[in-house]
Amino acid sequence: MSNVNVHTLKLDLDWNLISLVSEIDRFDAAWNAIERREGQSLKELKSIATVRSVGASTRIEGSRLSDEEVDVLLKHIDISKLQERDQQEVVGYFEVLDLIGESFEEIPVTENGLKNLHNQLMRYSEKDQWHKGDYKKHSNAVQAEMPDGSSQIIFRTTEPGFATEDAMRALIDWHDQDKAVHALVKCAIFSYEFVTIHPFQDGNGRLSRLLATLLLRKYGYGWIQYVSLEHEIEHQKTEYYRILRSCQAQRPGEDITPWVLFFLNCLKNIQDSLMTKLRTHGMEKQITKREKDLLVLIENYPGIKSGEIAKKLNISSPTVKRILNDLLDKKLIEKQGVGPGTNYNIM
Repeated sequence: MSNVNVHTLKLDLDWNLISLVSEIDRFDAAWNAIERREGQSLKELKSIATVRSVGASTRIEGSRLSDEEVDVLLKHIDISKLQERDQQEVVGYFEVLDLIGESFEEIPVTENGLKNLHNQLMRYSEKDQWHKGDYKKHSNAVQAEMPDGSSQIIFRTTEPGFATEDAMRALIDWHDQDKAVHALVKCAIFSYEFVTIHPFQDGNGRLSRLLATLLLRKYGYGWIQYVSLEHEIEHQKTEYYRILRSCQAQRPGEDITPWVLFFLNCLKNIQDSLMTKLRTHGMEKQITKREKDLLVLIENYPGIKSGEIAKKLNISSPTVKRILNDLLDKKLIEKQGVGPGTNYNIM
C-alpha cells in the first residue's frame, strides 16, 4: 500500500500488517468477557506463563535453567544462596516481571524509569554491579549463543556516550509525542529500537522483552499477563535474530516492516495459544485423570513422542496410544510426523 516514516525508520503499511493488527484487536475487544468467564483458569495460566517467561527470556541470553528448574527456584527463593549467574538473572527477571504485573501504570517510560528497571533486573548479578542502572561505557555488539555453544555477532549497536544518550532521548520523545501510530506497532518499534541502541552494558535483550510487556499493559492489552511472549520468541529464536540482523544491516533509516510483522505474528500466536489453553482447562472436568496427566506432559514437552510419554508416566505403550487417540478425537492435541518420528503437541 504505502511506505511511511515512523521515528527514524521506514514501515510498509501493507494489508498483511493491517490484518494482523485487526485480528489482535478483535481478540482484545472480547477479552473482558473472556476474563470474567475464565477467572480461575486464568490464575493457573498466569503462574505457568510467569515461569515460562522468566525461563525463556533468560535462556535466549544463554541461561541453562529449564522451566522446571526455574519453577523450583522461584518457589524457594533464598537471596543468600544465589551463587550462580543463571540463578541471579532468573530472580532478577522474575522480580521485574512481577513489578510490571503489579504496578505497570506507575512505571514511567522515561530514561530514569528505564534505568530503574535495569537496576532491578541486574540487582542480584554480582558481575553486573558496576554498570547496573547506568548507560553503557563500552561498545557492546549483540551476540547470540548458538546451539553448538559458539557465539555469533548479530549486529553492531549505538556507540556509548553522547550517541546512546541522544538516541534514547529521541526514542522516548517519539514514544511520548507520536499519537498517530497504532499502539501495537508502537510497542514493536520501541522494542526494536531499544535493543538496536543497546543502551546498557548488559541485559538489553531481557529488558527489551520486559518493556514490550510493560508497554502492552499500558496500552490496555491485559491478556499478555496470561501468556508468554518470551516463550514464543525463544521458540522462534533463529528467526528472531535473523530479522533483527537483516533490519539493522540497513541502519540508519532501515525498513523495519519484517520486524513489526514478526512481533505481531508472535502476539497472534500467543493469543491463539491462550484460547487453546482456556478451552483445554474448560474441558478438564470432562476428561480422565490419565488424559489430564498426558495433556500436562505434552504442554511441558512440546513435540514429545508416545514412547517418551510411556516412560515418564510409567504407563504401557498401548494404553498411551489409546489415550492419545482419545485426545486427538477431542481436538485437544495434534499429531505431527509419521512412523518413529510421530510426536504430539497441544492444539
